[in-house]
Amino acid sequence: MTGRSLRRLDRDLGEMWDTFNDFFGDNFLTSFRGGVHQFRTDIKDNGDRYVIEAEMPGFDKDAINIDYENSYLTISAKREAINKDEKENYIRQERHYGEFVRRFFVEDIDDQNIEASFNNGVLTIICPKLAVTPPDRKRIEIN
Repeated sequence: MTGRSLRRLDRDLGEMWDTFNDFFGDNFLTSFRGGVHQFRTDIKDNGDRYVIEAEMPGFDKDAINIDYENSYLTISAKREAINKDEKENYIRQERHYGEFVRRFFVEDIDDQNIEASFNNGVLTIICPKLAVTPPDRKRIEIN
């Protein structure tokens, strides 16, 4: 990602949090930041491609979706768990449901050749960059 892309991503995320906090109150989404509703993600620029690694332990491959639209790469996953414990006269049932979403601005990539793999709880996405050609240069004569 270029410095411009990272600044734009940081700005967009900041605006999103401000909007939510303005609507719901300052502490409404605080528990979601860095908590159970996000997953850790690293983005590397390897020259000819970006490599995105997302730590997603406990997810099944079939529960993960990756979409690329309008220069945004979106990783989403759903997880549902039901815990049932029966002891004597006490029955305990808990349901946990979560939708996890991360969205990244990634421009100038070859979206037809994006590859993804999922091994040992780590999702790896390879986004090849488009071949960048330098702009044509034309010398202008001064009269």
